[in-house]
Amino acid sequence: MTQQPSDPIVSIWILGDQLLAEHPALAAAEGIAGDRARVRVLLVQSLARTRRLPYQRKKLVLLFSAMRHYADELRARGYGVDYVKAENFSAALRTHLATWRPAHLLTMAASSYAGRQFQARLGERFGLRALVLPNTQFLVGRYNPIPDPAPDKQYVMEYFYRDMRRAFDVLMDGDAPVGGQWNYDKENRRPLLKAQQPPADAHFAPDALTREVMDEFAAWAPGVGSVADFGYGVTRRQALAAFDDFIAHRLADFGPYEDAMTERSHSLYHSVLSPYLNLGLLEPLELIRAAERAYHEGRAPLNSVEGFVRQILGWREFMYWQYWRQAPGMVEKNAWGAQRPLPDFFWTGATEMACLRHALTRALETGYNHHIERLMLLSNFLMLGGVNPAAANDWFLSVYVDAYDWVMAPNVIGMGLNADGGLTATKPYVAAANYINKMSDHCAGCRFDPKQRHGTRACPFNFLYWNFLLEHEEKLRANLRLGRNVLGLRYLDDAERAAVRAQAQAFLSAECGMAPKTARSAEWRRRRRGVRSAE
Repeated sequence: MTQQPSDPIVSIWILGDQLLAEHPALAAAEGIAGDRARVRVLLVQSLARTRRLPYQRKKLVLLFSAMRHYADELRARGYGVDYVKAENFSAALRTHLATWRPAHLLTMAASSYAGRQFQARLGERFGLRALVLPNTQFLVGRYNPIPDPAPDKQYVMEYFYRDMRRAFDVLMDGDAPVGGQWNYDKENRRPLLKAQQPPADAHFAPDALTREVMDEFAAWAPGVGSVADFGYGVTRRQALAAFDDFIAHRLADFGPYEDAMTERSHSLYHSVLSPYLNLGLLEPLELIRAAERAYHEGRAPLNSVEGFVRQILGWREFMYWQYWRQAPGMVEKNAWGAQRPLPDFFWTGATEMACLRHALTRALETGYNHHIERLMLLSNFLMLGGVNPAAANDWFLSVYVDAYDWVMAPNVIGMGLNADGGLTATKPYVAAANYINKMSDHCAGCRFDPKQRHGTRACPFNFLYWNFLLEHEEKLRANLRLGRNVLGLRYLDDAERAAVRAQAQAFLSAECGMAPKTARSAEWRRRRRGVRSAE
């Protein structure tokens, strides 16, 4: 197609994780062009970006099927759309701009640091007027009541959450929280009952377009997992149906059992909505308001609704805020000096520890674990084992369907591994086997004994936990929230301390090997640096 001088074209580059029904660039472009027919939308499937890590194949199917369905929906609304497979974003943009010769290129700010660095140079690189619109997928960017502490100062998530509740008038009774409490976390720590069987989460049969994408990525290398049994929603309509299913069948019991772990259920009462939120198929405030209505209409108790709201308005927004507060250097942080490589069994699930075997197998098969499995099983083990945070972050980015740079860096490096010096979390989330035994049904079928501190049947979480306390005793004593845990070391005499240390070191040498080679460490730093190419 040859553009005529009297027919100005405005191009919009929509990123794959920005599949918003009302994308701000659409309205802005129509305002400039004056006519929807003069707007051209570009969506890019970048091979370079897809090869960056060994991604979960179900995530690739979800992402690219959702993008292709979104392209079809825009066409049905009257937009011209180019869905392009290209070696990288630059190649796709260059071809698109040469074909359509637009006077303007509009895009919305990426959620990642590297993406925004790339977008900032669009006009200079391609020689046209490029406009990068503010990102609308997060609430903290729309209203900013959050203080700007000095770079080395903590800002506690609970106070961030309260500020956000006030700012958006969520579960508020005037200036006070509904029910008189901000947080019902203490009511939300029940293990699943033995006879309790949570309902299955929503499952969507793949249509012809999704099956095409499944065929494309069935043998994709590098990659983890399988495209078999793919059942995630790939359109906004399906994402809304998944949300309605959660409200109707799981929200009421979400709160009490949000920390529970079990082998009997994939997701328990969790929403499994993060993949849709992180793609833009759902928006945070619409979920929050619907959950509020469920409480006011008597369809769900306050502790469950508040817990769900806290995950979005508190945790999700705080992770995004911390990511930008610490960008681009967060991915290199390693406050505990952890240097061991990731154990091989994280890629296979082949371990004798029943809890890790279940969580890892589910992650590799489905691309999903709920937040307590990620924090108190996987991250807990990685921190106790002294695994390099960059290697851990790469694994999380690879395996999960909802994984993107902005969420994994603060969640893994900040909260899970406490590697940012406590800026994200005020304490390391470490625990021995007693916590896992209390909150799950894994230990009953495991060959390890959750009550033995060391010995042939001792659970590795136990001797790793006590070894961690011994290794970092001085630093841990300085933490007001962990001092009591460290004081428990007084119950270990010299012989038991030596036994714990010896068993921990033998286990870690067998599972994690030696510290990574210098070249490997340098590669981690290079690959995970915030200015890594967006392509």
